[in-house]
Amino acid sequence: MQRDPEDLYELGEGWPDLEGVPLLHYLEGFMDAGAAGRLLTEHLLGSGEAETVVTFDVDRLIDYRSRRPTMIYSSDHWERYDRPELSVRLLHDTAGAPFLLLSGPEPDHEWDLFATAVQSVTERLGSGPVVGYQGIPMSVPHTRPLGVISHATRPELVTGDQRLPDRLQVPGSAAALIELQLGEAGRDALGFAVHVPHYLAQAVYPEAAISLLNAIGAVTGLKLDDDALRAAADRTTVEIDRQVADSTEVTELVSALERQYDALAEASSETGEDGGSNLLDGAEMPTADELAAQFERFLAEQQGRGDTPPER
Repeated sequence: MQRDPEDLYELGEGWPDLEGVPLLHYLEGFMDAGAAGRLLTEHLLGSGEAETVVTFDVDRLIDYRSRRPTMIYSSDHWERYDRPELSVRLLHDTAGAPFLLLSGPEPDHEWDLFATAVQSVTERLGSGPVVGYQGIPMSVPHTRPLGVISHATRPELVTGDQRLPDRLQVPGSAAALIELQLGEAGRDALGFAVHVPHYLAQAVYPEAAISLLNAIGAVTGLKLDDDALRAAADRTTVEIDRQVADSTEVTELVSALERQYDALAEASSETGEDGGSNLLDGAEMPTADELAAQFERFLAEQQGRGDTPPER
């Protein structure tokens, strides 16, 4: 029996013209080193009034037993149930320009139909490019600029010089499937993955969220305020530097990563590449298999920790 993707969501009425408006998306539950994507999503939702445009049927998409929602018990009765929400909201940047944000838990079921439903939403709203974002663990030091990998459904949409080497076989995600299916349908979609120092992958790292915000702003033209993230990043950097200074082992690790980073940057600069930013092409960097294994380990660590969010 043919399943209708529009059965997966409810679209509100009376919305303004959203033709060409970018749709950002972040689905919590997959790889997100440094909580970069989650931090950016929370920052965007907290930066102004957000109006819900689309709601997805979480009862069909979410496995409640694998990610049990929070319930509040008070004295002698159940007081509140924090119902999961997977939705598209309408927000505005600092200049008043609209953009859409799809966020919530990554679906456990019906990925194909969900990705088709997202495509249906973009068509019905007339929205423009679809942009995903996340953090990935990488062998880089926190004392150097963070690289951001760009991927897209058309080569013309790819920005910057950061590339992953070769071909990677990694665990799939609903976000990746959205981009893949939009590309197969001839729609513009792209994604950003910020490099997070592997020793900070399980921490909350606002600097990575800022890098994602800047990358999204550059490609969409959105004017996104970063003041709150910047303040959090400054506080986090002070704490990281303190902890590094207190550990000889970590100090040596960071110093080794700095030497590797600087050597590869200098070598790339001598070959005439833009700013020597293509650091993933160096022979000393991880191979495709090593990167895939590193991503697998990160996901296993996330699952081992359960659903408890990182401390702020």
